Amino acid sequence: MLKNIDPTLSPDLLQVLAAMGHGDDIVVVDANFPADSVARQTVTGKLIRLDGVDAVQAVSAILSVFPLDSFVEAPARRMEIVGAPDEIPEVQQEVQREIDDAEGQALPMASVERFAFYEEAKKAYAVVATTEGRAYGCFMLKKGVIFF
Repeated sequence: MLKNIDPTLSPDLLQVLAAMGHGDDIVVVDANFPADSVARQTVTGKLIRLDGVDAVQAVSAILSVFPLDSFVEAPARRMEIVGAPDEIPEVQQEVQREIDDAEGQALPMASVERFAFYEEAKKAYAVVATTEGRAYGCFMLKKGVIFF
């Protein structure tokens, strides 16, 4: 056990988050995402599972230790709804609140078309599979820097 670390963050996930560098992406996905096959094509080549955790909990835990990139326009991205790219479902609204809270300001997510999201996810550092049951609970977070 570690003090002041969200217990949602598994040892495997903590190791990945610590190993990532500035500009690397981590992908947090729902239960319907082809997580295993996409994760095999990422930098780590393996899937990180957070069973019993929804996407909002996962993003909240990650953002408790993970700086978002302040050098890009959209360090957080979401998967668009097919046929309704401007619609923002409840799960995405909840994650948006977690992002805004973590950053201390409004930081709107950019949207990524579904198949483009799959392709971008393959280029990520790692994929984190949650048991989020709501559709379109898929997000990409770009790691920033911590200034000392």
